[in-house]
Amino acid sequence: MAESQNGVSRLTLFISIAAALLIGFLSGIIYSDRSPGPGGEMTQQPGQPAQQQAAQLEQTIASLQLAAQQNPNNAEIWTRLGHAYFDSDQPAKAIESYTKSLAIIPDNPPVLTDLGVMYRRNGEPDKAIEMFDKALEINPTLEQAMFNKGIVLMNDLGDINGALVTWKKLLQVNPEAKGPTGVPVSTMVEDISRQVQADGE
Repeated sequence: MAESQNGVSRLTLFISIAAALLIGFLSGIIYSDRSPGPGGEMTQQPGQPAQQQAAQLEQTIASLQLAAQQNPNNAEIWTRLGHAYFDSDQPAKAIESYTKSLAIIPDNPPVLTDLGVMYRRNGEPDKAIEMFDKALEINPTLEQAMFNKGIVLMNDLGDINGALVTWKKLLQVNPEAKGPTGVPVSTMVEDISRQVQADGE
């Protein structure tokens, strides 16, 4: 797991407009740097039935709920519980857990970024942008937050120019930045920019 001030982290997303190669990203794909698997999803172990893995995740949640009750001031436990809810597609509960973690350690960019993803999944894109911006105020070079912000701006808020500006800032931080399927962000920006220019003609 990627370590943060108080625990693990996760995240990011991806998109484009024109080329068929990128068209599938119009809905925005969550892309995580957090173990145990890509996109923040639990990675199924070879030979392990999905049903068994789901049961294990439920046990993990139950254990973390108990630990949080016993240690309500432990930000790491709340963060891990948030991740477990993230992995089990329970955004409202993940939001609650991440918020409790941040109440203890407010300046945690990875957790803020994860919270932003959950707000987006919960149908609250403006709150997602707010969380990504808070993360970037603390760490202006946090690639996940920049990548995700661009996704939400374009996919959920229809702000293509805002997304391009955000991704260009990402490229200044890391010219080799890539999306979750390995497509370079520079290629995304070039393709979207060409499409925007063509639409304006």
